Amino acid sequence: MAYVDGFVVPLPRKNIDTYRNMAEKCGEIWREHGALQFRENIAEDVKPGEFTSFPQSVKLEDDEVVVFSWITFPSRAARDEINDKVMKDPRMKDMMDPKNMPFDGKRMIYGGFETIVDL
Repeated sequence: MAYVDGFVVPLPRKNIDTYRNMAEKCGEIWREHGALQFRENIAEDVKPGEFTSFPQSVKLEDDEVVVFSWITFPSRAARDEINDKVMKDPRMKDMMDPKNMPFDGKRMIYGGFETIVDL
């Protein structure tokens, strides 16, 4: 089954267009190196919870929106190989510089997930 890298990011609303442009470029690079899917989604119906929620997970501020993203790979081994190529791709250099990121990378949540159901 597929392997997925998932991300949750707090994005200042004023940076949505900048983020979208960056994500489109990144998505092209990941797909070029072998990723099966590259998805970026902006929260439209996520509310703060009593104990936990997407907004709480990233300490969302009033002028921000949650971005929920994932990249799908054929396997964990393929993910590791593809991510290594992506990180070495010279087109990624400026986008990976923390001072150029349109969001607070310190509040980003991410991880790798094994697929257990795929209908």
